[in-house]
Amino acid sequence: MKAKFSFEVFPPKKDMPVEVIYKTLDGLTDLDPDFISVTCGAGGSSSNASDRMLEVATAIKNNYHKKSVAHLPCINLDKSEVVEILNQLDARGIHNILALRGDKVPNVEPKKDFPHAVDLISFIREKTGDKFKIYAACYPEGHLEAPNLDTDLNFLKEKVAAGVDGLITQLFFDNNSFYYFREKIQRLGINLQIEAGIMPVTKKKQIERMVNICGAKLPIKFRKILDRYGENSDALQEAGIVYALNQIVDLLANDADGIHLYVMNNVYVARRISDAVKNLL
Repeated sequence: MKAKFSFEVFPPKKDMPVEVIYKTLDGLTDLDPDFISVTCGAGGSSSNASDRMLEVATAIKNNYHKKSVAHLPCINLDKSEVVEILNQLDARGIHNILALRGDKVPNVEPKKDFPHAVDLISFIREKTGDKFKIYAACYPEGHLEAPNLDTDLNFLKEKVAAGVDGLITQLFFDNNSFYYFREKIQRLGINLQIEAGIMPVTKKKQIERMVNICGAKLPIKFRKILDRYGENSDALQEAGIVYALNQIVDLLANDADGIHLYVMNNVYVARRISDAVKNLL
């Protein structure tokens, strides 16, 4: 089976017109990805943030005729808001969802209806049956809030049992963590397709912020790249692309189902990587 190659994008900031992302989508869709997923933007997980996600996801499907996967973080949504989003997705012909709990927002009290992603997944299946293909997030190194990997894998097993169709991993920089994770979930009887999440690092502050948010571990060889090139933005971008390419080549050689690139709306980076690996897919 041919491996999949996909991208994640985020909507423009709320003070900018949504159309500014079209140039990015022009470049990304030209690379013929299997799908493009759309986040709710910084501090997502609100009905207003979902509106922007809906606009971008709709453009991907209807303007560019590509499969779009809508992120649906639920921690700050109630059941009526989720039903409204599902109805809008259905009306727009978008039937692929990445069901997430979402990050807790400082000084915002989470709503009570969906404390965990599994609650959202169960609710979507209850309300819509098999209308939507549901992806779930998984964490090769364990979720930042989980006490250990085994506990997190038990939570993943619950999500899969609730009705998940496919998995997309959190970003990681050590492929051995992914292979260990994949082996463990297979032993648990989880045999879904897994998209391996790779982030090409282009800015030092960017990766420091992401690591704080998601807890991804930085291997020694990656830290050396940051130490050597971190103050030279052009050099770091090139080194980050090479590092990501090496990860992807190794993942494909070891039968990864697909590669999901967190390209931070950077078409240049996406094209460099896509061009380099297209003959491997």
